[in-house]
Amino acid sequence: MEVLLEALIKIADGLARQFGQSCEVAIHDLTGDLENTIVYIVNGQVTNRHAGSGASKVVLEALHKDPAMLKDQLGYLTRTPEGRVLKSSTIYVRDGGAKLHYIFSINYDITELVPLDKVLKSLISVDCAEETAQPEQIVSNVNDLLDNLIRQSVELVGKPVALMNKEDKLKAIQFLNDAGAFLVTKSGNKVTEFFGISKFTLYSYINEVKDEG
Repeated sequence: MEVLLEALIKIADGLARQFGQSCEVAIHDLTGDLENTIVYIVNGQVTNRHAGSGASKVVLEALHKDPAMLKDQLGYLTRTPEGRVLKSSTIYVRDGGAKLHYIFSINYDITELVPLDKVLKSLISVDCAEETAQPEQIVSNVNDLLDNLIRQSVELVGKPVALMNKEDKLKAIQFLNDAGAFLVTKSGNKVTEFFGISKFTLYSYINEVKDEG
């Protein structure tokens, strides 16, 4: 796999050189520790990450799902905690078989281009409907990632935890399970504390959503 990694590094350097400092290219190693999945990164200032930074949401999903079902994600929007908008692509890199080894990630900062895009659309389009989809936030460590996933689970349910019934909490737990949140070390402690449930209840909910799935 060393030869494959060297090839990916060359491609990363080439893309960064071609598109400049606004283009971050990162390589995640899926065979190691979730706390340190990034083994190589160029222009890490785009997301404030570095070699040794932790897993992203797409990494957790890749580890949680059947590798055969994963498809490359190209040209979707993400954002940084500071609010900068990125155009991102995620490419799953396999060995000669079906086993995933790396994720090749490209994040291009388009923050300064967004206002220009809106001006152009207002000039040439007769339909000025706003996009409703919210870009995914990129974080630099798995603890922040878990916090974001928990926040998204609450937004999915549409009510605060204090007002959630069992069905609501099951829906939130199913989202977290599908997102691979429970691959994060000690995630169960944070989730049980946040939703006010015991570990026994959490495991019961996880088994229930797995059975329904």
